Amino acid sequence: MTVRFGRYLRHKFNAVPKVADGIRFASTKEADYYGRLKMRMRPGGDVLFFLRQVPVHLPGGIRYVVDFLEFHNDGSVHFSDVKGFKTRQYLTKKKQVEAIYPIKIEEV
Repeated sequence: MTVRFGRYLRHKFNAVPKVADGIRFASTKEADYYGRLKMRMRPGGDVLFFLRQVPVHLPGGIRYVVDFLEFHNDGSVHFSDVKGFKTRQYLTKKKQVEAIYPIKIEEV
């Protein structure tokens, strides 16, 4: 959520949006993690490829969007969410996703 202060917009959790590779990220922390994932995709790295902003559908037309879906060279798949602040809504949706689907969301 953004809050307007005069002509300026500020995120309510003080997250500073950042652009990397022409992609707008919600926070500097998320953009930095994206950069680390790209480095881990290089030869000899442990990440084969990754997807960004992957929706997970929940009952009642609700959806949860995981920041990164990582596919590792060892065949494992990781759901990673970059969080600076854990809201009650986030914790509730995360619990629902993990109860319905056989996945574990890792917080970065």
